[in-house]
Amino acid sequence: MLNRQGRPTAPGAGAANGHATFTGNRALQQEEALIFEFGRTDVTGVDLDEPAPVADRLGGLGRKEPIGLPGLSEPEAMRHYVRLSQKNYGIDTGLFPLGSCTMKHNPRLNEKMARLPGFADVHPLQPVSTVQGALALMDELAHWLKELTGMPAVTLSPKAGAHGELAGMAAIKAAIAARGEADTRKVVLVPDSAHGTNPATAALIGFTVKPVPAREDGTVDPAEVAKRAGPDTAAIMLTNPNTCGLFERDVVEIARVIHDAGGYFYCDGANFNAIVGKARPGDLGVDAMHINLHKTFSTPHGGGGPGAGPVVLSQRLAAFAPLPHVRLDEGRFSLVEHPSASDQSPLGRLTAFHGQMGMFVRALAFMLSHGAEGLKQASEDAVLNANYVRASLADVMSLPFGNRPCMHEVLFDDTWLKGTGVTTLDFAKALIDEGYHPMTVYFPLVVHGAMLIEPTESESKASLDLFIATLRDLAFAVRDGDTARFTGAPYHAPRRRLDETRAARQPVLRWTPPAPVPEAAE
Repeated sequence: MLNRQGRPTAPGAGAANGHATFTGNRALQQEEALIFEFGRTDVTGVDLDEPAPVADRLGGLGRKEPIGLPGLSEPEAMRHYVRLSQKNYGIDTGLFPLGSCTMKHNPRLNEKMARLPGFADVHPLQPVSTVQGALALMDELAHWLKELTGMPAVTLSPKAGAHGELAGMAAIKAAIAARGEADTRKVVLVPDSAHGTNPATAALIGFTVKPVPAREDGTVDPAEVAKRAGPDTAAIMLTNPNTCGLFERDVVEIARVIHDAGGYFYCDGANFNAIVGKARPGDLGVDAMHINLHKTFSTPHGGGGPGAGPVVLSQRLAAFAPLPHVRLDEGRFSLVEHPSASDQSPLGRLTAFHGQMGMFVRALAFMLSHGAEGLKQASEDAVLNANYVRASLADVMSLPFGNRPCMHEVLFDDTWLKGTGVTTLDFAKALIDEGYHPMTVYFPLVVHGAMLIEPTESESKASLDLFIATLRDLAFAVRDGDTARFTGAPYHAPRRRLDETRAARQPVLRWTPPAPVPEAAE
């Protein structure tokens, strides 16, 4: 079977076209064994002299068995990791439509700036007199974060969004304790459409979580908030724009309800990329909000880090910002690292040092290269791109809240798949065969079989048109009953579909050599 461009789409077409190969390779798509399968544990890639005897200071805790790491020559090691890199998918490979994750292009200018001597080599334990430029950069980044959010204070030290949530909620907890209400204000309101880290963060630091349902249109009703707000309310944790890709139109009223009840308004800033230059959270009544520099301001995202999640704070919470923070005295910068040196009431430290310098450099480079109008246009283009995807697919995929404008991401559900034998997961796996990383699936939980797509501002119209055409072709295949294209997908990936339920419940975390297979006698 051929698709509309004449390319094969039949199940297993990539493997079936032509003969099977002895190596498992398919031309430039090379099969790659685990490093333990071809490396030898009895050799190393370098020659090391036997060390001289030393006194054992490990108290009996020294290793008693060989470490078991495979030895490789330099060419073997290089080829292994290059071939692995060719199996990876990233924003430099193609469109990365993960909704809620804002996988945007990382401008190479940012990378060049982060590699400048003095930034790339800075060490957190250097004398302050030798890092004045780094501290000046942190101070300027803090200034623009406050300017863009309309907030008077910011802490740069949190390492990622969830860590930022912890910082913001810890500041709220400290403020409540300072008011003498620690024993009474223990409830945090969390909408059903929130990121999962929101209730987890609140519970982690001792709050009780109370959910707030969404309206039929996917937004939060201030009347529902008012029903749940009271003298036991510590805060609400609200994402705006929310995870359904919609702006909370009653956000100012929600803030008023929470403040009237004596609580604080924590805003999840994961979706700030949609409103930078358009709306300032501080003007909406927000008391604390984390900012994912790796999302909104283009620093590298994923791969385990490094991340950065600065938190901006209102005047009500500014005094409780965690240490350290930058101070300018008579033209010299310093780091305030101890409560005794602060004229505020810091809640303490959340991390050993000041944050991730490379992320600060990249984020500030992004801000300065774009300027105010450029940052505003980035937000506008992100929203425009998401709405272009929505309008182009509305006739073949179902929209849970009606065909109405969205913000920076568009949410589809699985209503259009019912009765076809194809699930959201099947559809996502088929997208891998088309050369795309799938969109976010099954999130947010308020929508059944969710498919959340966020193209960001990085994508050109040509890029979006091809992505849209691909989704339409897949949708037509579903309607034509070509279920085999989906239920076994992906067919062309280096590995076929996993049993994800079994993998989660019975993970195999250690490689063991397979039993030798005896050869038949001649």
